[in-house]
Parts: sequence; structure tokens; C-alpha cells
Amino acid sequence: MPKPRRLHDAYFKQAKAEGYLARSAYKLKEIQERHTIIKPGDFVLDLGCAPGSWLQVAGELVGSRGLVVGIDLKESDPRVPSDTVVTLVGDTFATSAERLLEPARARDATRRFDVVLSDMAPSTSGHGDDLVSSRLCRGVLELVPKVLRVGGWLAMKIFEGAEYSAVLEETAGLFGNAKGLKPRATREISREMYIIGIGFRGAEGKAPPTARIGAPPSPRAGWS
Repeated sequence: MPKPRRLHDAYFKQAKAEGYLARSAYKLKEIQERHTIIKPGDFVLDLGCAPGSWLQVAGELVGSRGLVVGIDLKESDPRVPSDTVVTLVGDTFATSAERLLEPARARDATRRFDVVLSDMAPSTSGHGDDLVSSRLCRGVLELVPKVLRVGGWLAMKIFEGAEYSAVLEETAGLFGNAKGLKPRATREISREMYIIGIGFRGAEGKAPPTARIGAPPSPRAGWS
């Protein structure tokens, strides 16, 4: 008999207690603990940012010298700090790279982002969700060369499925290293994975180190 779904688990309660807008904040926190993708003073682009828990975490990490730019079809929660965060409302893939870069270029005319984040996910239907998720990820990979600096980082969500390995390999083609990660804050029954791209090669494909694909993590109990 399957375990009942726990909607209000420890991460939900912790987020509420610590002032984060969603439990997903702890997914980015674990990615940061494992890989230190965001550093003080960094410029970060958060795709699919609403309600804003990743904006909150990224804003804390970049500090007063950094900048976080978020975009989503929905408005972000007004509790997102405005001193280090700029939010845009719109379709990520219908918004030009120039528009996404505007807040960064207002500070430095040649500046690109140091990190691209994407916690985007399709509206789940239970059928073909992994294929839609992989298309979103490929859209992110098409955007990366236009907005990310050479040597920069990527963290994006993907649903485990038929296209996961292919998207991981495509990410490795753009970065010096690509790894899969399933954070502890992800629900046990969820098919969510995160692909971490380390060391963006640049538009000409010249890598920092040789590209290699990190082995996907071992399945945990409760995986589909």
C-alpha cells in the first residue's frame, strides 16, 4: 500500500518558520551547500521565479554587491527583498536576452550573469510531464549562451524520464561538467531532478576543463 502524501512535512514547516515562501528554498540551499554555485557579488538569473523562494535564497547569497533578476508569468510575492532583487513578469522564452540583461547592464554595460537558475516545471497531468519538462530545459540551454558568462553555473529542474540522460549530455556539451542531483527537500514520490552545469564553455564551445557527465545519483525509496 503506498505511503500517504505528506503535504505539511518538515521542510514545509521549516520554510514557514524561517520566512521562506516555499519549501523549494531548501532545494537551492542544498545545491549551494554541495556546489557553492552562488558567491557574494554574483549576478543571478532566476527563470520561472514565482512565488520567489529561490529569489530569497539567491538574494541572501549574493549580498548587497550582487543582483538577482527573476522572471515568471506570475507576479512574485511582495515579501521578496527588493534591494538585491529585480523581477520581470513575462514568458521566459518570449523575452529577449537583451531585456533579461537590462538590470545587469544598468550596473555594468558588459556584464553577463554568473549563474542561471531554473525551477520551472510544467503543469503536471500525469502523462508526458517528463517530455514537457525536457523541452523547458532545452529552452533554458538555448538561452544560456546569450546571457551567461564563460565559466558560469547552471542549476535547472527536470523531471526524470526518457529524456533525462539526453538533456544531461546536452548540458555537458555546453559546460565543463554536468551532474544530476535530487535534493533531500524533494518529495519522495516526486520525479524532480536537478541538473548542475559547472563551468560554461562560452558561445564558441571552448571549455575550461574537458566535459564529462556526472553519474546520476542512486534512486531513493519512493522514486517512480
